Amino acid sequence: MTATEPTTETGPTGATSTPSPTVRLPSTFRVGLARGAVELKQFFRQRDAVVFTFAFPAFIALMLGLIFDEPAYGIPGLTISQVFVVGMIAYGIVSTAFISVGVGIAVDREDGTLKRLRGTPATAVAYFVGKICLVAASTVGGIALLLAVGVLLFGLRLPTDPARWLTFGWLLALSVVACTLLGIAASSLARSAKSAPAVLNLPAIALQFVSGIFVLNDTLPAGMLSVASFFPVKWMGQGFRSVFLPDSMMAQEAAGSWQHGTTALVLGAWCVGGLLLCLLTFRWTERGSR
Repeated sequence: MTATEPTTETGPTGATSTPSPTVRLPSTFRVGLARGAVELKQFFRQRDAVVFTFAFPAFIALMLGLIFDEPAYGIPGLTISQVFVVGMIAYGIVSTAFISVGVGIAVDREDGTLKRLRGTPATAVAYFVGKICLVAASTVGGIALLLAVGVLLFGLRLPTDPARWLTFGWLLALSVVACTLLGIAASSLARSAKSAPAVLNLPAIALQFVSGIFVLNDTLPAGMLSVASFFPVKWMGQGFRSVFLPDSMMAQEAAGSWQHGTTALVLGAWCVGGLLLCLLTFRWTERGSR
């Protein structure tokens, strides 16, 4: 009998009972999309969280841009404020995907949301897909606001070459997936929802400095640049600069080129590694609970 055939049962008298149809559960991806819709509804109901998520990276870019609004590296039309605005896209993704997701999962675990969710058809992978959907949607809004700040206040020019937007597309997808999965995995490091922001903000902020997001690459020691090359933030910042800044800017990168191939490999590796970490460390309940 195949999985799609109805089952029949024979009673004590030999009579055959009414066949019961086989119920097919939705696929993991479909459940994940449904979970993503729920996550988005919950997110947009929290207006303070929406404003903070969208506005915070743009606010930092605005402050840095106003402070360092001067020509950059002798490149015509390029200012340091534009460099900071573009690099801040990477911070916006880290803030939304790594910090916010990690803290949110710690809260869900503590208040029993994950424990209740475990009793539904939602598998761990479906839950991960839902979080990625949430991050993708909220990240697009944050990037749109960042670019608006760059264009309106600092003279940033959006690319007209379709190849650059194609680069932006795969770079954004890999960055969102990698950072979301790492945020899910890192949520297990926090012992409580109260400690989660401190646990997750420390590595996130540190990486912004050593990866050339909050400071310029030419001000960083070689040792910091070497350390940063093992983590995704450095490659995210470099990748987004390659999309929105002129090619003459690539001389300021550590390797003197945009390294798109290496960027894709590193971020892809972090996507795979992040998924493995999630599957190994993800917990539906708090430590010590059943």
